[in-house]
Amino acid sequence: MARFDLSSYETVEERHARALKEFPDLRVVIVNHTTPQDRAASTWVVEARVYVSAGDQAADLPKATEWAFEVDGSGMANQTSALENACTSALGRALRWAFAGSKGPSAAEMSKVARGVTPTQNRDWIAESEALTDVDELRLLWREAKTAKASDAILEKVKARAERLEGSTGVGEGTDAGVPASGGKKPTKRG
Repeated sequence: MARFDLSSYETVEERHARALKEFPDLRVVIVNHTTPQDRAASTWVVEARVYVSAGDQAADLPKATEWAFEVDGSGMANQTSALENACTSALGRALRWAFAGSKGPSAAEMSKVARGVTPTQNRDWIAESEALTDVDELRLLWREAKTAKASDAILEKVKARAERLEGSTGVGEGTDAGVPASGGKKPTKRG
């Protein structure tokens, strides 16, 4: 596998500085969407919102939004800084979409490629679901697939896998955060 030259990519800091120079009233908001289920799987989920001005922020009119997730311990920096890495990744992509002319992916995003983190758009959700044997992990996978805008057919297959394991219909139904509800124990037959 060829190694990436990370120095040929713009850092998120450089991208942010360039945007601030062009838009001095720039506002950035990072929202932590991590659920208890995410934390149980050592995952952080964040959204970055980029506003050109305080007025746009007050009216909640972001120029761009982006999401990212990181898993604790998946790589050197994530041993201690997975949340910070998720924030940086989401911000780098949001700034890229907000202000055309960036140099493509940020150095932070390319470091994920170099360490083998699969982008959510290219994940084989069905194969991952078939490999899981824990219903809570399947719920987390379903939520990640939904956040990544996986097709309804894929979401249904992940849900069906969880139902086969647990015998309930709790996956995909839900809480106010859009996270699949936790199911109970598998019912027992009484005769």
